[in-house]
Amino acid sequence: MIQYTLKCEKEHTFDSWFQSSSAFEKLKSAKMVVCSVCGSSNVEKAIMAPRVNKNQKINVKKRKNAAEKAIAELKKHVEQNSDYVGANFAKEARAMYLGDLPERPIYGEAKADEAKSLIDDGIPVTPLPFTPNRKTN
Repeated sequence: MIQYTLKCEKEHTFDSWFQSSSAFEKLKSAKMVVCSVCGSSNVEKAIMAPRVNKNQKINVKKRKNAAEKAIAELKKHVEQNSDYVGANFAKEARAMYLGDLPERPIYGEAKADEAKSLIDDGIPVTPLPFTPNRKTN
């Protein structure tokens, strides 16, 4: 795994992990690497600082900008007020829309084609600007 600091065309910076350098390039060329702040797919690697020795203790608090704070609050709200349905999101959202399941707030994961199908069918869904916490037993 490799961590890159990335920067979009609007100068937003964020970090992301990739399996390898070639994996980053492949995802970038497919426009699957997007800015976590504005959603732009025009993203490049930013200049990165070298890693500090793990044995060296440094007390640095990372300050969040307004967008990061808003996303953190949204994530907290969604996780506290919705049911995580994981990869069953598209199936459950469709079943609720059709009246086969009682309506309730849910969040989870959907493949791009599943999300497009929901939107094309008029089912009200929206992508979240964060990765859901995967709940485990």
